[in-house]
Amino acid sequence: MDNKKLSSVVKSQPEDLILDQTLRPLRFSEFIGQEKIKENLKIMIGAAKVRKEPFEHILLYGPSGLGKTTLAHIIANEAGSNIKFTSGAALEKAGDIAAILTNLQEGEIFFIDEVHRLNKLIEEVLYPAMENFKLDIVIGKGPSAKTIQINLPRFTLIAATTRIALLSSPFRSRFGVHYRLDFYNHANIEKIVERSARILSIKADQKAFELIAGASRYTPRIANKLLKRSRDLAQIRKEGGLTAKTVKETLELLEIDPVGLEVTDRRILETIINNFNGGPVGLRTIAASIAEEEETIQEVFEPYLMQIGFLARTPKGRIATKSAFEHLKLKHQSELV
Repeated sequence: MDNKKLSSVVKSQPEDLILDQTLRPLRFSEFIGQEKIKENLKIMIGAAKVRKEPFEHILLYGPSGLGKTTLAHIIANEAGSNIKFTSGAALEKAGDIAAILTNLQEGEIFFIDEVHRLNKLIEEVLYPAMENFKLDIVIGKGPSAKTIQINLPRFTLIAATTRIALLSSPFRSRFGVHYRLDFYNHANIEKIVERSARILSIKADQKAFELIAGASRYTPRIANKLLKRSRDLAQIRKEGGLTAKTVKETLELLEIDPVGLEVTDRRILETIINNFNGGPVGLRTIAASIAEEEETIQEVFEPYLMQIGFLARTPKGRIATKSAFEHLKLKHQSELV
């Protein structure tokens, strides 16, 4: 089978959405990693059950793919509450948020993903709702405008964001607890991949799991994606199980290197090194050089590059570290003597 045909096998498939739901943990006992956060949430939920009242509003933040939405599901399951989902970008008018809040039931959980995309008007509507479980509605315009207050059922707001700095201070302060989800370690990612393989009935050797974990960017979502794409390649070749060789070929087809760098990661680093002598260089300049959006670079690629020590942010701009030079097999300025 030629490489072109094989490449089509490893692209995302429509059934991935269904599989993602299948792989999603439903209880804290099934959720691997983020131990401190889990322990604190267990205590908070348990205490709220004793008091027979909703627990405090929760803000989850950190890079994408680390389990913020999954944790929201688990919190609802552990609390025995119903959960309603939306995203910040979907809430455009005050009426949008008012319609959801007035239809919540006592003790329900309201989850807003990408909460940093909320406009300030929506934030202001949420202030009294979060603090006093009341909704202020303005009727009319100008001097004759009137404000009426509607009582809301007691609910818990869980919000998730990859960019907490974009949230206003008054809005952040209305959340009772803030939890940052960090990148996972190699051992936990391996456990997550092994769990997913069991659920999907994938037979694989330990080296295959190790390779997937190493290229996962320490992110469960990516680890599961790599497992599924490797399985696809093994199945199309009618192999009995998943081997290290198949995983290596899958990574090559996806243009992902052993430490998880993708094409765009390498372009970012190579641009800084080759075009700007390793930096410092501004984000806008990098984005223009590689024809990528600033927000995408900042949210998707930079967190991991900084996590593994390949990129540094300074007041003057981004700098490619010596480790980045070594990984790309390029000579650092200190070596050019």
